[in-house]
Amino acid sequence: MSGNSTKPLNPVSFLQAFITQSLKVGARGCADPDAGMNHYIEQVGLAASHCLEESARTTLGYQQAIGPEQYADVIINLKNQIGGNFSRASSEPGVVRVVNTRCPFGESVRSAPELCRMTASVFGGIAARNFGYAKVELRKRIATNHDCCDVCVYIDPEVAQDKPGEEYRCEGRTIVSRSNTAQVRSRIEARLRETWCPEPSASRDEQPRLPPSIVAESAAMRAALEAVEIVAPTCATVLVTGETGVGKEVIARAIHAMSPRSVRELLAVNCGAIPENLVESTLFGHEKGAFTDAYNVHHGCFERADGGTLFLDEIDCLPIPAQARLLRVLQDGRFERVGGRHTLHADVRIIAASNQDLDRAVQLGNFRRDLYHRLNVVPIRLPPLRERIDDIPPLVQHFLGRLSEKHAMPTKTLNDNAWAAIMQYDWPGNLRELENGLERAFLFSRGPVIERVEVAGSGADYTFRGAMDSLKKVRQRAVQQAESEFIVDALKRYNGNVTAVARAMDVTPRAVHMRLRELGISAAKFRMPG
Repeated sequence: MSGNSTKPLNPVSFLQAFITQSLKVGARGCADPDAGMNHYIEQVGLAASHCLEESARTTLGYQQAIGPEQYADVIINLKNQIGGNFSRASSEPGVVRVVNTRCPFGESVRSAPELCRMTASVFGGIAARNFGYAKVELRKRIATNHDCCDVCVYIDPEVAQDKPGEEYRCEGRTIVSRSNTAQVRSRIEARLRETWCPEPSASRDEQPRLPPSIVAESAAMRAALEAVEIVAPTCATVLVTGETGVGKEVIARAIHAMSPRSVRELLAVNCGAIPENLVESTLFGHEKGAFTDAYNVHHGCFERADGGTLFLDEIDCLPIPAQARLLRVLQDGRFERVGGRHTLHADVRIIAASNQDLDRAVQLGNFRRDLYHRLNVVPIRLPPLRERIDDIPPLVQHFLGRLSEKHAMPTKTLNDNAWAAIMQYDWPGNLRELENGLERAFLFSRGPVIERVEVAGSGADYTFRGAMDSLKKVRQRAVQQAESEFIVDALKRYNGNVTAVARAMDVTPRAVHMRLRELGISAAKFRMPG
């Protein structure tokens, strides 16, 4: 690649660069199969960032050390040569921010959002090579259905301290990514395999349930996994929230597996499945005389989970009296069996989960405020699948692999139409709906290629919804373009004076500044010198 590094870029030479570097990365064994496709793409991007930087530098005539302004020119030139529409946007010191309205990969990037990691690693690699440090935050992405891309590259570690994103550092002559999510995920999955106790099968011929795998390529899921590793070794109570089917029990099992209590089995209870008149008996047990047919002592969940972890799913379904008794156990670990006369003690760690807004339930009087605060010590929110677009491709590959093993059938792949349907659907049932939809498609597909994945509203309704979504995006872009032109005209008229523009528009200067940041417009460009 060195012989071609000084040639101007075009889409073909860009792809050649990445293919070449991909082969090199694979040959060196850098592609960790357990780390996920995003990790592999990141390594490819880092490996290729040097020659891509050299090409942009040659085009711009930058031979010496560069500063933030020249760095912005480099990455903008790099992207725009291959079909992007990037430009510089205003930002605070220590940050280089660029925006674009057209992705170099075209509309197909919506079906392959993991390619955005390529942009992050190239931008981060070039910045770390020149400034020693970089953190890349992908604020908005066309790949995840935003109307533009908004990328912030932090080159000052202090400014980047509390910001999300991937970190890159220059160590000697090597650019190293500080994204440790893959290692965290590997550690958690290893512990899950060690502690996994599948439920006994009803039939000897039925395959036992395999330990869950965790996919965490999206920023929200990476944050959730990092929280799991931090909180697991402690005794803190955890509240996991998220819609039905997002994997709350998997996260609870991961916390248990990474904790010192993993020597005991996690006891999972679905509070919503217990009849209301049996809730307290199920949780705290009962003794002879409590019910007409209770001849022996019944040990409740707290006794059975003593020394371990109790996972209370759908905690919002607990009736108010049971909530009061649960609060006492959380406060001092003491409780009595229903019908019993003795106070018992249990050392139990609580992980609760809910698919409802508990804060709203408190306001409505359906959930005790004191219990909510007692449970909400460490909140972990799991995003719905529609907010985890980065996770969909690896999840599909994972589920298809599992289905091949489950049904003892050859591996199958999706064609472009099936991929498009999967990437554009909202998946209100989340992971559970995705897995079930793929299983149907897997079983009814006659060949090795799955041509259709049935989703709710597929067919004419689905096409109409897609058309309406496209129309909505066109309307949004038109409004944004008109607003941008209006603000630019006002800045020209008032020589970049934001206060004067705000007065003319009858809004506050702060509102104008905020809108300028959102539109990527710099008022300083319109100020007359002198």
